[in-house]
Amino acid sequence: MNTKMLTTGLLAGALMLPLAGYTADGDSDRSSPKAFVKDSMITTKIKAELAEEKMSSLVHIKVDTDNKGAVSLSGFAGSQKAIDRAAAIAGAVKGVTSVQNNIQIKADK
Repeated sequence: MNTKMLTTGLLAGALMLPLAGYTADGDSDRSSPKAFVKDSMITTKIKAELAEEKMSSLVHIKVDTDNKGAVSLSGFAGSQKAIDRAAAIAGAVKGVTSVQNNIQIKADK
């Protein structure tokens, strides 16, 4: 139990590192720094929840949140079940207004 909590804490901390410093990305259209932090927190929460799942393919999903709480998921997963689970996880996070699911199925080799 302690290992799981430690792993989750370390992962959440690692995902929050970009918030600590300046990150130059394409998000210059954010209305304010507060909105950007809110969007980043939503993205971080979703990524942490995806990482906590037992499906390894969910770790490789890209998550982007706009300034209105709309989440876009992209990348690849091993099954439709994994894709549906990722969308359900994203939709359950507080602050998410909608989920655009662009995840594609990619069979393991």
